[in-house]
Amino acid sequence: MQTTTAPMNTPEQTIRYTTLLFVGALLLGFLANTGLAHAVRLKDLASVKGVRNNQLVGYGIVVGLNGTGDGNKAAFTGQELANMLNNLGVKVDPDATKVKNIASVMVTATLPPFFKVGQKIDVTISSVGDATSLQGGTLLVTPLKGLDNNVYAMAQGPISIGGGPDPNARATARQTNHLTVARISNGASVEREVPMSFANKESITISLASPDFTTISLMKTAIDTYLGGPYATAKDGASVDVAVPAKYKAQEVALLAALENIEINPEHKARVVLNERTGTVVMGDNVTINQFALSHGNLSLQVKPPPPPGAPANAPAETVKIGQKVVTLQPGVTLGEMVRALNSVGVAPRELIAIFQAIKAAGALQAELEII
Repeated sequence: MQTTTAPMNTPEQTIRYTTLLFVGALLLGFLANTGLAHAVRLKDLASVKGVRNNQLVGYGIVVGLNGTGDGNKAAFTGQELANMLNNLGVKVDPDATKVKNIASVMVTATLPPFFKVGQKIDVTISSVGDATSLQGGTLLVTPLKGLDNNVYAMAQGPISIGGGPDPNARATARQTNHLTVARISNGASVEREVPMSFANKESITISLASPDFTTISLMKTAIDTYLGGPYATAKDGASVDVAVPAKYKAQEVALLAALENIEINPEHKARVVLNERTGTVVMGDNVTINQFALSHGNLSLQVKPPPPPGAPANAPAETVKIGQKVVTLQPGVTLGEMVRALNSVGVAPRELIAIFQAIKAAGALQAELEII
């Protein structure tokens, strides 16, 4: 009696089988989650009322320029330098401070929410005089104020305008940056905090970035489902008030952290965006087209219902004839399908823009048309 032993897998076969199983598992996981592909976190759609950036601005002087500073036309630069020197105990005549190595600048910064005293923020420096370049300069200490006229940060330090040619190089040198705007990374220190607290709040308001009644209803339902009760109240098409549950009292930050990770499928108004300068067309695939007929150059575009039963068959939905491009589609077709049909017969993007404008004017385009 003979016994047959199955051949053992080689190490190479074992590695190959293991790799196939791993790839198969990844593919199954991807297919299982395709239904969630359109879900968006709440933090990417909305913001919490009161949590926002604050704009700061200040007037300062950049020194150390290589003859590229303000000229005699910017008299306020010499006056500001004289005032600063006087404050430092150096008495000078403002009319005697006509130097070319300084420049008057506006200093702007954004103070993020919850920043504390001592933290650093970036600043942007922009020339307000007739300086030709800020390259190589140093910003003197500059107070940055908010809209309430309080000082929230102090800026100072060497500035950077990025890469570029030497300002003293020949005139034909290629300029790759803007010489009268510069930045200082971490160039300002926060000196005053913007008071903001969520402790002991009875409710928290969450506002959508793009108001939409359907999306706000979905957001309310998702929040109530997560919290296990009717805690959310839709105020309008842009905001929802969330009552703080008893278990989250004194833990409002934990509540916000949980809410901002809730996922919903947002709704958006059908919109087509056209850029006439570049010929760019951006659209949603769910934009539908009603019945119409259009002639544009050598293109004939028709959106009409199919023939009744028993009637002679028409030409195919997308046909090309010599000297004439003919495209026939059915009502209810999406804009994406129409664009694909037009592209198949060689319609250029700029022709699409003219076609879209004509279709919208005829009332057959069921979407908002925006031209930028």
